[in-house]
Amino acid sequence: MDESIVVFLLIETRILFMKYSLLSLLFMFFAVSTAAPQPTTGRMTPETYIAAFKDAAIADMKKTGVPASITLAQGIYESDCGNSDLAREANNHFGIKCHKEWNGNTFHKDDDAKDECFRKYNTVQQSYDDHSDFLRTRDRYAFLFNLDITDYKGWAHGLKKAGYATNPKYAHKIIELIERYSLQNLDRGETIPVASVTKTPEYIKEKNTASTPARRKEIVIAQMGEINDIPFVRAKKNDSYVTIARDYDLKLWQVLKYNDVDKGDALNEKEIIFLKPKRNKADAEFHVVKRGETLHDISQLYGIKIKKLYSRNDLVKGEEPKPGVKIWLNKNKPH
Repeated sequence: MDESIVVFLLIETRILFMKYSLLSLLFMFFAVSTAAPQPTTGRMTPETYIAAFKDAAIADMKKTGVPASITLAQGIYESDCGNSDLAREANNHFGIKCHKEWNGNTFHKDDDAKDECFRKYNTVQQSYDDHSDFLRTRDRYAFLFNLDITDYKGWAHGLKKAGYATNPKYAHKIIELIERYSLQNLDRGETIPVASVTKTPEYIKEKNTASTPARRKEIVIAQMGEINDIPFVRAKKNDSYVTIARDYDLKLWQVLKYNDVDKGDALNEKEIIFLKPKRNKADAEFHVVKRGETLHDISQLYGIKIKKLYSRNDLVKGEEPKPGVKIWLNKNKPH
């Protein structure tokens, strides 16, 4: 074959290959740019939780009559903004346990007792639907469906009255979330104002963004909660009292004092760490000690200073209560 023809064929082949490669790249770019956005793999904030699941709450409201604001606020509160193990691994956003009528998949974890059975769903929408069905099929919640669908305060207080939660401030927590993020608008078929999802509690606002460590940027409201009206954070893997003090603009001595611990004490993953001083009293009257529970555990559980527990229960420092004993939280032990 003539050498010039061979060269010509090689050039044409290279041109065709380049055109094919370019078309392939353009196709890949178009496919990626038009694909549906994927859910984040990091921690969800209340804002991202609302954006992800408000449509599910609205759809559920139209089917069952449970206000979307109530469903979303309960989901935020009970699933730690979708970050809890139960939410991530079982799509269970409301902590619904198996009960005898449940025939679906299950997820086991320690809760009030060891290795308890929780319902496991294929999708979050199924969790939302089952939550509303749970309310509709229990007689004690029947009166709620006589309320106006926009009466979110009536629903919140009604849930507490019917025994949905043991926390005496449960209704107020739900109402606070609804009003903070204007979720009540969804019950009226309205949109949520952009400004309503940008409010940040004062105690987690960054004081000096320029000098804040990069790790601070990971801190979001979803990591935090309140016990006895005291803000707390749950320790993450590899956390220490030093890193928590740094991350939340506190002195090390403050973190240690607020939590009745010493610098050398171990810090376990998911352990409650208070960011402000604990109080002298708690919401409950007393606590019955469980096996393996320490006075420090009880102090953290109720957000009450451990020295108050010692004095009210005739205990000396370092003495631990026995299982089954009542620990008085707000008044001295009866004699």
